[in-house]
Amino acid sequence: MVNLIGTYECKVDTKGRLMVPSAFKKQLAPMLQEGFVLKRAVFQSCLELYPMDEWNKLMLKMNGLNRFKKRNNDFIRRFTAGVKTVEVDSNGRLLIPKDLIGFAQIEKEIVLSSAINIIEIWDKEKYENTIEASADDFADLAEEVMGNDEFDGIS
Repeated sequence: MVNLIGTYECKVDTKGRLMVPSAFKKQLAPMLQEGFVLKRAVFQSCLELYPMDEWNKLMLKMNGLNRFKKRNNDFIRRFTAGVKTVEVDSNGRLLIPKDLIGFAQIEKEIVLSSAINIIEIWDKEKYENTIEASADDFADLAEEVMGNDEFDGIS
């Protein structure tokens, strides 16, 4: 399993290309050959960059859904809407397709933020607003998500 670490600010050029920060490039080096999948996030207006291996694991789970249930089909359609395969070019740049730039309302300055096994790509202002807005609730959220007796990882 991939465990990505870091949050970095960078810029997108007029063609939608971003220079992948060197710290992420080092972490992603073993995955550069396989490529990545870029998609709309489910809960926020940001993008999610999946290493191909992580995407394939997720698709194995999704493939187990019964396609003869309408809700499952609707979910799969919405979840995969706008999905694109992307690569980091020889100059270390990643091209974000125009439709995904529109979805995430990306202007010029962006934030790349690790989310365990994926990288979220945010418009910088939207990222800062989201982090700021949830700051007050974070202690309650941490207790709810991590405070149960079944989780014995960190204290």
